[in-house]
Amino acid sequence: MITLLAKLLKVLNAETDPGQISAALCLAMFFAFMPLMTLQHLILIFLVLVLRVNITGFILGWMVFSAVAFIIDPMLHAVGMAVLSAGALEGLWSTLYDSGFWRLTGFNNTIVMGGFVIALVLAVPLYFLFNFLIRRYRQYFLAWIQKTRLAQMVKGSRIFAAYQTVSGWRSSV
Repeated sequence: MITLLAKLLKVLNAETDPGQISAALCLAMFFAFMPLMTLQHLILIFLVLVLRVNITGFILGWMVFSAVAFIIDPMLHAVGMAVLSAGALEGLWSTLYDSGFWRLTGFNNTIVMGGFVIALVLAVPLYFLFNFLIRRYRQYFLAWIQKTRLAQMVKGSRIFAAYQTVSGWRSSV
């Protein structure tokens, strides 16, 4: 738990653009809200690598949203069942199921469909919320922490200077 918190703080304090972290968290939500081993997961991993989102943020978000998905699993099922059993969409689902490609997505699974629909609805608002929260965290809380006497003492210590030298050397290799 402490290492998870340390990794989260490292991601938040990194000089990564808040939009990259927010996008990573939103993609992690899509990844976590659908059962493993679907075509969507391969597409999401491809997007994570191509869009240059924060991979650590994606992994941490996946862990957190997996716990959320476990809790809201009955709701995912109910939403998926409602979408898949909607009379107006029956023809669409039949046509898609007859295609081999769409069968690979597992769209006919209520959890897959419900997770996709809920993640789709939440993605844009959560992106802006995460972006706002990360900016506020960096602007107020991180600035306050850096001004504290303890942070000043740690930054002025020889151990911290040695750590910066070693970590800078390792990141350039």
